Amino acid sequence: MSTSPHDFIVIEGPLGVGKTTLAHRLAESFESDLLLEDSDENPFMERFYKEPHNVALQTQLFFLFQRAKQIDGLKQSDMFQPVRVADFILEKDRLFARLTLDEEEFKLYDQVYAHLSPDAPVPDLVIYLQAPVDILMRRVVKRGRKYEQALAADYLQRLNEAYTQFFYDYNASPLLIVNAAEIDFAENEDDYQLILDHVCQIQRGRHYLNPSQVAL
Repeated sequence: MSTSPHDFIVIEGPLGVGKTTLAHRLAESFESDLLLEDSDENPFMERFYKEPHNVALQTQLFFLFQRAKQIDGLKQSDMFQPVRVADFILEKDRLFARLTLDEEEFKLYDQVYAHLSPDAPVPDLVIYLQAPVDILMRRVVKRGRKYEQALAADYLQRLNEAYTQFFYDYNASPLLIVNAAEIDFAENEDDYQLILDHVCQIQRGRHYLNPSQVAL
C-alpha cells in the first residue's frame, strides 16, 4: 500500500484516454474507495451516438442526476476513509452540456442543475489525461462498447478542445496534466509507477508530465 497526501483524487479526460483504468489502479494502491461514472447505466447512450441532436438533453440529464446522487453519497459517507478516487469531476457535466445541447436545451439544463444544487467536495488533486484524437478513437474501438462504435471523430475532437479549455482555466485544486498518448497504466508497471510517484509528491500548483520525455 502506498501513502497519499490527498484525501480526494479525481482523474479526468476525454473518452478513451484511460481515466477509469488509472482510477482503479490508484484505488488499489491506496486501498481507497472508488467512485466511477457508469455510462452503461444510461439508457440513452446508444441513441445519442446515432442521433445526438434528438436525445442529447435526456442523455445529459441522466448523467447529471447520476453524478449528483454519487456526490451526495460521497458527502454522507465516512470522511475518515484515507483516500477516495473518482474518474469524473462534477464540473464536466456542464462541459458536456455546452458541447451537446442547443441554446434552449442548455437553459433548461442549467435550471435543473441549479435546482439540484450539487455541492461536490473540492478534489485535493486532479489528474488530467490528454491524448490525440486518433489515439482516442483506436482505444474506444479496442474497448469494444457497442454503442461507442458510432462515435464520430469530429465529436471527439470538439470534446478534446473543450477539455483543453476547461483545464486551461482550472485553478480550484492542484492539477497534474499527463500526456497519455504513449502510456499504459494497465500493463506497463513503469508507466504506472511514474504516475504514482508524481501523485504522492504533488501538494500544490500545476504540473506537467510527459512520460515519453522522461523515458529519454
